[in-house]
Amino acid sequence: MPLEIQIQKNIGGPDSGAVTFKLTGSLDTATAPDLERQLAPVLAGSTRDLIFDLAELKFISSAGLRVFSAARKQIKERGGQTSFIHMQPQIQEVFEIMKSLPGV
Repeated sequence: MPLEIQIQKNIGGPDSGAVTFKLTGSLDTATAPDLERQLAPVLAGSTRDLIFDLAELKFISSAGLRVFSAARKQIKERGGQTSFIHMQPQIQEVFEIMKSLPGV
C-alpha cells in the first residue's frame, strides 16, 4: 500500500512554526525514504513543532519508526516538540512496544 503525505504548514498562524504531516497508507521500508525526502526541507528550516496526523496510517515498520525518531531528535535539539495525533489502535500498539524496549 503506498504512502500519501499531505503537508500543512503554519496551522496556528504565520508565526506558529508548526507543520503537520498527514500520513495515509503504509509507512514501511519502501515508503519511508519518501517521507524522509519531504521532511528534509522542513527540518532544514526553522520549524519548531512537528505534528504527525496518523488517523489514516494503517501500518508502520521499523523503517518508519526510524524516520520519526530522527525527526523528533532534530526538533528536540532546537527546543521544539514532535506530536503524534489520531493514532489507530494498531499504530498505538507499535509505539507502546517501542517505548517498552530497553535502550529506546
